[in-house]
Amino acid sequence: MPSTVHIFSGSASRYLAKQIAAEYGKPLGNEIVSKFSDGEFQPSFEETIRGSDVFIIQSTFAPSDNLMELLLMIDAAKRASAKQVVAVIPYFGFARQDRKDKPRVPIGAKLIANLLTAAGVDRVITMDLHADQIQGFFDVPVDHMYASSIFVPYIKNLNLPNLVMASPDTGGTRRAGAYAKFLNCEMVICYKQRIKANEIDRMMLIGDVKGKDVVLVDDIVDTGGTITKAAQVMIENGASSVRGLCTHPILSGNAVDKINKSPFDEFIVSDTIPISRESSKITVLSTARLFADVIKRVNNHESISSHFGFSTIQ
Repeated sequence: MPSTVHIFSGSASRYLAKQIAAEYGKPLGNEIVSKFSDGEFQPSFEETIRGSDVFIIQSTFAPSDNLMELLLMIDAAKRASAKQVVAVIPYFGFARQDRKDKPRVPIGAKLIANLLTAAGVDRVITMDLHADQIQGFFDVPVDHMYASSIFVPYIKNLNLPNLVMASPDTGGTRRAGAYAKFLNCEMVICYKQRIKANEIDRMMLIGDVKGKDVVLVDDIVDTGGTITKAAQVMIENGASSVRGLCTHPILSGNAVDKINKSPFDEFIVSDTIPISRESSKITVLSTARLFADVIKRVNNHESISSHFGFSTIQ
């Protein structure tokens, strides 16, 4: 028999949590965050959650206070005798640190997994991890959702006559290839060389885009340098149009300005992270319905395998 569900939100994701709760069909839970003069804070649930399934929605993008708030809320829920505590993390921060890429650096994603487990989380629901193997960093179940279920219908509705999926770098080849296979279209790849972090020296195109409608797909866009450079390369190589597709729009610094000045006809993102500034070129698609459906299935002990691939919500 399903337990009573309580849906709460951290401060950073309240905009999304309200939509998820509305899609689920119940109000967002009542919690407050008390702040001390030195910057320390303390979250508090203002309603009983004893014996309930508690879902805490919080993306862990910068600053790190967002992660700390999530950890404290998990701990508070466990100490309040919740039956199950589920962390709904639309954007899993520190995921780019999934391995040691040079000596004497941490594996940040593993550390975050350890912290969540130590806090007492029973399950994690997240979307488009930067590296799939991060699921193996956890000793609790991880439900890894794919934003393709909201992006694929949108791409189809564009009715692009000569669709080509593209990856802005070789690291995203598998992701772009999955979209291309599902949409039955061709794929091209950009090969980039960096002289230092966040600065591209040169970029080359592998494949033909002449007369094509290109959709560049990535999981995370931070400074926007790579994907806007890739868009320019597509136009220089004869593409008819170019669009961007991104699950997690970090868009730090002047990234929005780069997108506005780029040849993108449209830049399509999800709402796992609130965009730093609105733009006529940026289209935001909601993930609320997807997460609400997954929460309902978890609570009812139903299968959620349909959300592990390129299927779409009906």
